[in-house]
Amino acid sequence: MKLGHMSVPGDCNRISPILSHVGNKWAALTILVLSERPKRYNQLRREIETISQRMLTVTLRGLERDGLVAREVFAHKTPPQVEYSLTPLGETLVQPLFALCEWSALNCTEIERNQAAHDGEAGDPHASVA
Repeated sequence: MKLGHMSVPGDCNRISPILSHVGNKWAALTILVLSERPKRYNQLRREIETISQRMLTVTLRGLERDGLVAREVFAHKTPPQVEYSLTPLGETLVQPLFALCEWSALNCTEIERNQAAHDGEAGDPHASVA
C-alpha cells in the first residue's frame, strides 16, 4: 500500500480493523497496564480507573480473541480466580503503544492549543475559511 511518498506494508482493508481495535483507548490502556505483570480482573478495574465493568469485559474478550491477551482460570481456588496476561504477540505492542503515549504527552499542550484556536474560529461567523 502506498501512502503519499511512503510505502506501508500490508493491505489497507486488513490493517484498518486491527488498527481500529488495538488503537482504541481501552485496549491500549489495558495492554499497557498488563505490560507490568499479569493481573486479575479487579486489579485491572482499579488501575484503569474510568473504565466501566462492561467495557473492561468487552475489551478483554476482544484482546483475547485477537491473541493479544491470555486468560487463565485457577479453578482450584475458591472462588475460582481469573488472571489476564499479555501473550508474546501482545508484548510486541507495548513499545509502539508506549511511544504513542510518550508522543501524546510531549505534544498535548500544543494540540490542545490548536484545538482551542480551531474551535474559536469555528464559532466565529466572520472567520475566514481556508
